[in-house]
Order: sequence, then C-alpha cells, then structure tokens
Amino acid sequence: MKLIPLAAALALAFSGLCAHAQTTARDPQIPTQSPTQPSPTGLSVVRPDFTVTLYGLIDGTLSYVTHANTAGDHLFDWHQAPWFSGSRWGITGRRDLGMGGLNAIFKLESEYLITTGEMDTPNVLFNRDAWLGFQGPEFGKLTFGRQNTLPRDFAQIYGDPYGSASVNYEEGGWTNTNQFKQLIYYAGSVTGTRYDKGVVYKKLFDGGLALGLGYQFGGVAGDFSRGTTKALGLAWNGGNVNIAGIYNNGNRDGYTDKAWSIGGNFTTDIFRINAGYFDYTAEQGARGDRKDKAWTISTKIAPRGKIDYELGYQQIKVENAGVGSSGNVPNPFAGLPGGMGVGTGKKTTIYGSVFYHFNRFVETYLAADYAKFTDTYRASVTHGFSNVTELAVGVRLRF
Repeated sequence: MKLIPLAAALALAFSGLCAHAQTTARDPQIPTQSPTQPSPTGLSVVRPDFTVTLYGLIDGTLSYVTHANTAGDHLFDWHQAPWFSGSRWGITGRRDLGMGGLNAIFKLESEYLITTGEMDTPNVLFNRDAWLGFQGPEFGKLTFGRQNTLPRDFAQIYGDPYGSASVNYEEGGWTNTNQFKQLIYYAGSVTGTRYDKGVVYKKLFDGGLALGLGYQFGGVAGDFSRGTTKALGLAWNGGNVNIAGIYNNGNRDGYTDKAWSIGGNFTTDIFRINAGYFDYTAEQGARGDRKDKAWTISTKIAPRGKIDYELGYQQIKVENAGVGSSGNVPNPFAGLPGGMGVGTGKKTTIYGSVFYHFNRFVETYLAADYAKFTDTYRASVTHGFSNVTELAVGVRLRF
C-alpha cells in the first residue's frame, strides 16, 4: 500500500529533525477531567522559531451489549471502536512568522483500531485531521482542511460531561462510540462530525467572549451552495459559568438542514453541571420537513484524588423523519430526501461512568448506558428492538 511508505517517510523525517534540534519530553498538564480532549504529550522538537510534536493515544474497550443482532442475542467482546476516544497518533507543529507572535500551524492525525490494527477509515491515513493555518494572540486561529466542525467545538462544553468546560482554540470534546454520543450530529456537517475542505476561524477576546465561523466547500461545479456547510458559534467563558450557542446550516444534495443550540455549564468545588437544548429542521422534499428537538443534562463529580464520576441524561424527539428499507432514522445532516417510511418518536438515554487515573497519562474506566426508543423511532444499533444496554470497561494511555 502507498500509505506504508508515506508513514515511514514521516517517521524518518521526524527522526532527522530530532538529530538537529533539542528534544524534550512535553508535559502540558493534561486535565484528567477531560478524557475526550487529550492534548499532545509526546516527543517534541523545539527551536525558538519552530516546534513539532509527535503524540498519540490508545483506548481499548471491552463491552457487553444487548440486542446485538436481529435475534436479540447479547454480545461480549472487544468494542471495535473505543467508547471515549478513538486511538490515534499525530503530528502537530508551528513555525514563527516573526509578525508579533503570529505562527503558521498544522496538524496531521490518524485513527486506528487496536482490535485489528486497521485504519479507522480504510485507505485514509489522516482521517481525523489534516489541516494548516495561522494562529496568534491578536489574530486568533484560522485553519484550512479536514478538521472538527465549528459547532462541535462550541457545543461540547455542555453536550456531555467529558469535554472542556470552556471554549478554546483546541479541537476536542464528545465521546467516541456509544448511545449518548448522538447529540454531536446536530453540531455536524454534510460529511459527518468533521469538515472536508473546511475553513474555521476562532477568536477568544478579553473578557471571555469567544467567536467562531465555519465553512465547508461543496465542490460542485455550477452550484456553489450544494454540499456546503455554514456555521456560527458564540460563547462566553466566565470561569465558574460558561455559555455557548451555535447555528448550523447544511446543503445536502440541494436540501437544507438547519440546527441551532444553546447551553452551558456551572462549576463549583468538585461539581460540574451541564445542560443544553438542540433544535433541528431538515427538508425532505414531498415528504415535508423533519423536525427534531433534543435536550440534555449531565454532571461530573471530581473529588480530590484519583477517581471521578459522570452521570447524564438526554432525550431526542424526532418527528416525520424519512427512513429507508431498514426503518432506521438517519443521523442529522445525513437524511433521506423522501424515504420509504417515517420515523417518529423519542429516544431517551441515561448513562454513567467512573474513571480511575493512575496519573495524567494512564487511566481506566467503567461505563454504562441504556437507551429506550418509542413509536417508530429506531436506530441500527437496536436491530429493530426498542431498547439497548451497553456496559464497558476500558483503559486509556497517552504518549
């Protein structure tokens, strides 16, 4: 495969840099309370005008799932994709431009499956991130390429209890593969939870105000709007109280999807409480519009010591969603123009977890969720049944 020589060339290039620059072990004080937002921790090449860091994270999950097939059988196995963070390795860096702290920046990040060693996305090396841009204290941050959607980075402060409490310049937030991840799709794009051919601008102002703009090019000749996604994010980082809101607009093969959301969190001593609301409308041609309303509340309890606890609840109400032959309701921004049937009903999910942190680089977890579907609302994970329970134990290591 052509990807193997490319990976080898990157490794050789990095080792060559190490031979000509001071190498340090980077320790950025990773917050153990943000398991889904790991920061680079690995090997860094540092010079006054140039820094490159090679880093990674491995997450493995052993899980028990009910209704794992159409016969209703249960499954006990290694989860193909981990619960909290996709295992990944990456390279990030910056080059000082000599313009008052303005830097040229880049990030290349690849996800893989530790169960098989395969790429998470077949034949795509940097499926998580592949972008370059500029960042400076006065300028803000402007990036071009494959990256998180702008709404995803803003709404993660209240979407679940695992991300950062405030909006910042880093990508992150939201868990990986489970029944309480679903609200992320309202903050997604027509290509999922990341932009292809995306442009994102973020600016953090004095006083706590944060502004974000996102745009995804459609690449359709003669129709500049088809396949695009446009987004706006506003937030206020107030320390103990943080509030954020998003507006998201996608053109899905000529049909418009719109979502807006508002929420925030409150932190005091060892407690953090998060709450948010999501509203979504999708055009579906002759079938009429699909309309979703969703809300969530969650908490994190982080006493002094090595253990923290998380608990959350969310409800998604779907009305008039076009479904295919499977009968499953598509994710937001990925719907069917007409569909063979209609999905209407509620999905209610309760979830919880316990983390034990050996140190800031290694941790284990126990996690569980239960999802209940009503009326004709179904998802592929239930195989036609109205509920699913997931239990998991896992370990995470950053390098």
